[in-house]
Amino acid sequence: MAQKIAKVVLIMGLAVLAFDARVWGAAPGIVVQEFIYDSDPPTASCHASTIAQTPGGLIAAWFGGTAEGNRDVTIWTAKYREGKWQPPVRVADGIQADGSRLPCWNPVLFQYPAGPLQLFYKVGPNPRNWWGMVIQSEDEGKSWSSPRRLPDGILGPIKDKPILLSDGTLLCPSSTENSGWRVHMERTPDRGKTWSSNGPLNNASDFHLIQPTLLDYGSERLQMLCRSKEKVIVESWSSDNGRTWGAFSATPLPNPNSGIDAVRLKDGRSVLIYNHTAKGRSPINVAVSSDGKTWKASPALETQPGEYSYPAVIQTSDGMIHVTYTWKRQRIRHVVLDPSRLELSDLPAASH
Repeated sequence: MAQKIAKVVLIMGLAVLAFDARVWGAAPGIVVQEFIYDSDPPTASCHASTIAQTPGGLIAAWFGGTAEGNRDVTIWTAKYREGKWQPPVRVADGIQADGSRLPCWNPVLFQYPAGPLQLFYKVGPNPRNWWGMVIQSEDEGKSWSSPRRLPDGILGPIKDKPILLSDGTLLCPSSTENSGWRVHMERTPDRGKTWSSNGPLNNASDFHLIQPTLLDYGSERLQMLCRSKEKVIVESWSSDNGRTWGAFSATPLPNPNSGIDAVRLKDGRSVLIYNHTAKGRSPINVAVSSDGKTWKASPALETQPGEYSYPAVIQTSDGMIHVTYTWKRQRIRHVVLDPSRLELSDLPAASH
């Protein structure tokens, strides 16, 4: 029987986020494990969640509809307020000027310090022919601007969150699938008014890569970790804040052709959420590294049969790690981890 846990208090400015949730399994380090919505799901299917912390609390987003790629798939958000997730709200759709409709894909939230909350997403018939869109909120997700299409050739962050560089540039990890799987970087110095792009960065004949996630080690040193078709997570490093990148190489971490996400913690460690398997999308795992090269395993978030995929991960101002991911395409799961309580061990062998 699930036990009630003590409230976890998250403070950002004057905002307090209080969690009073139920924990299943209670693996070491897991503080909260819950669904963003438990009953009365707004759509039959959901996928590709994202999460951010605003001055007033957490906000999550995802796409949902009858099934991925169907024309009724739209973008949904939910806010965490007063100790619970609020009901989901639809905030963007793929209705075109002529009344036709296209599916929405892969939302990505980013909260500027002392600035707007931005929600990037894609619209189009498929990932080979979609385009980038953005909406913006000045009131922490209560209301949103009209949708704006990004400039031609700019898709925005393709799945995982961007990072804000020390000079105020927003660096967005992105990728394309229309000429092989290739990753590139997009940057905007002025909150989306102007954009530039560099790439493609990989040769698709060596590694087929999409959906990069970024880790910032300071002094302009960045690490990129990518989803691949080669059954491994692939990395590259930059020493100039992502303007140029080194050769791509395989990491010791498996990848079953599924999305990943990572975050660098305040204590200097990096946390990666991914599926530690070469096939399928279970289990979904946590790995921790002090240098981005050597990774240790933490207890899995899910191990039962099913799909647990497309994670998003952030660290909030109180130091807690927040993860969202797809749960069997039926719900979005939210997990809170205490980084000081994670138990680490050697990486297990990947299942095949």
